[in-house]
Amino acid sequence: MNGPQGATGAGAGAGTGTGTGLAGSGLTGAVWQRVRGGNSLLPILAALLVIWVVLGAVNPAFLAPENLVNLTLQSAPVGVIALGVVLVLLVGQIDLSVGSVSGLAAAVVAVGSVNLGWPVALAILAALACGTVVGLGYGALSTRLGLPSFVFTLAGLLFLAGVQLRVLGPMGSINLPFESWFVRSVQQGFLSPAAAWALVALVVAGTAAVQVVARARRRRADLPCASVPQIVVRTLVLAAVLSAIVAYLGSARGIGYTVVLFAALVVVTDVLLRRTRWGRSVRAVGGDRRAAVLAGVPVQRTVVLCFMACSTLAALGGVLAAGRLGAANQGTGGADTYLVAIAAAVIGGTSLFGGRGSAWSAVLGVLVIQSIANGLTLMNVDQAARYMVTGAVLLLAIIIDMLMRRRREGLT
Repeated sequence: MNGPQGATGAGAGAGTGTGTGLAGSGLTGAVWQRVRGGNSLLPILAALLVIWVVLGAVNPAFLAPENLVNLTLQSAPVGVIALGVVLVLLVGQIDLSVGSVSGLAAAVVAVGSVNLGWPVALAILAALACGTVVGLGYGALSTRLGLPSFVFTLAGLLFLAGVQLRVLGPMGSINLPFESWFVRSVQQGFLSPAAAWALVALVVAGTAAVQVVARARRRRADLPCASVPQIVVRTLVLAAVLSAIVAYLGSARGIGYTVVLFAALVVVTDVLLRRTRWGRSVRAVGGDRRAAVLAGVPVQRTVVLCFMACSTLAALGGVLAAGRLGAANQGTGGADTYLVAIAAAVIGGTSLFGGRGSAWSAVLGVLVIQSIANGLTLMNVDQAARYMVTGAVLLLAIIIDMLMRRRREGLT
């Protein structure tokens, strides 16, 4: 199981020595080993920073607080969808219908809350349920009939796009009332400064506590563990980064509710992938399915759950997109939605061949794509150039993924 460690909790087992210092087998050595082994998000993070520096140098408006707030709000819906794609890719499958699922979910929310008079919460639950059912069907087709996921999700893309049009009806577009709590929360909901700083303190304290507990458990088991200086450095770096983000975005509108929701989903997914039996099963199935079967891993159940999670997250992304737009129409979840979501997962470091990836891949990948799109828009570059640049970045990510896979196979 060669998946990368998460950004905040990797330190529990990252050290390769006894954890008594920062040199050699300590922090620097562990980071370097992870980069060389292809199990680190650091190269992707470095690429994102380079993109920001270049775009900021070309057009200083890109790094303005208000623009970065807009960037985070734009990234949240497609980031939620990309998070689900990461889970499916980890088990060696793919879902081409996430855009159609998100569009159908948006249509269900609009029709249910506006045309049928349902409470908004009930309409959202119905939309999420649609996504869950679709994922369950995909899981059955994969595990029971053994159909290639590329084939049945492509069929699902077309079928669900038709269902979306039928749900929307002849008008093809339904506006959501701006005064509803849902639209106001998505469009204008931001954490207060006090809540934002309290959240930073909670995250930093929680991360430090997790690392301390993990270190104590590994020491009791006489296993390699992170040293106290390593834990202190990681905690201080995390606190500095989060504080800078909150302070800078707080000079504009701040951090949106949808961004907090996306971040919470990423953290929960990261914990599930790294700290639970289900997460180990996901990586085992994607890394070597035959070996996973021989080891007693519940392969079929794991695949079904990943498809269900992917479609449910795609539906949630469609719901958030409808709230941000204030409407659902035939273009919601359009042709480029699934392409951007899959590209974000791959650019973020998730392997197309399964077994390697991280929940944080969705965050970095979607930030790379949306940053490029946002920056080129500020430069008045047309849509054609944006597609070409994004395609070139995706191709580069796939080439790197292939080279890393060949390297790992050559080492084993």
